[in-house]
Amino acid sequence: MTFAGPDSISDVDTLPRMPAWVTSSRAETPEDVAFLSGAALSHLHLVLAHSEIPKALFRDRLALHAAEACVAFSGRPERAGELRDALHLLRPGDLPGPAGETYLSWRRAAARPVSVKALARALPTFEAGQLAMWLDAGQGAPVTRAAMALEAVLRDAPRAEVPALVLADAALAQALGWDHLVPLLAVGLKRADLRQHGDDLAAACHRALISSAIDAARLAAELTRRAAHLKAVAPKLRAKAAGEAVEMFLTRDAVAPAALPLPDRAARRLCDRLVDLGAVRELTGRDTFRLYGV
Repeated sequence: MTFAGPDSISDVDTLPRMPAWVTSSRAETPEDVAFLSGAALSHLHLVLAHSEIPKALFRDRLALHAAEACVAFSGRPERAGELRDALHLLRPGDLPGPAGETYLSWRRAAARPVSVKALARALPTFEAGQLAMWLDAGQGAPVTRAAMALEAVLRDAPRAEVPALVLADAALAQALGWDHLVPLLAVGLKRADLRQHGDDLAAACHRALISSAIDAARLAAELTRRAAHLKAVAPKLRAKAAGEAVEMFLTRDAVAPAALPLPDRAARRLCDRLVDLGAVRELTGRDTFRLYGV
């Protein structure tokens, strides 16, 4: 796909918009809540069918949001900036710490197509057989299956909130026919919701998905516009391996210059050039140890 420039009319403009009756409606009854969550998920499904969406970047950004929510559940102070630092500034041999491990689990879970093998890689403290049992714990409609998987994990391992939420999103993705897990539930649920059971937990999941699916659709549209602009300015980049660097930005929430396939000084210059072109943003506000992202 080619783009004439950041303001050009392209396929980006064809992304469907969430209907106003979904974003502005107030769900008063359980039936209303279930209907609106289904509508929001259906719309998100249509959005994700568009090929121009940078899906790997989209999932990686949502993984950050999910990790931030889970870290907050645990009472830890780390937020998005600290989570990015915990992974992207990690030196060889260092451990990412509890918050960084949470972020790493979500990134790994969202990076590969949903499978027990991929989930075992993301959640290495649990056996693959146990994960498979939890993943298949639910029956019925997609949100019901997700809620049942969530409850099954928390029943067997009450403190395993991150694995429970990862498995719930994986069950939801499978039920919806999505190849990859899309982190949605952790962002919308409250800590108290995780103590619910049965129909009450399913209702909480429906409520969570109304807001998180709406926000995810907006994020998909925003990242698609930003990715289109990055692709449009890419031909202006003269650095060797600039194409590989651009691909990294199109698939990762954040990139440290040291991770780019360029010498250190050239990598920093490329990042500064992309910021000047409005194609990426500096994410930390620091003068050193900077991170960049679309």
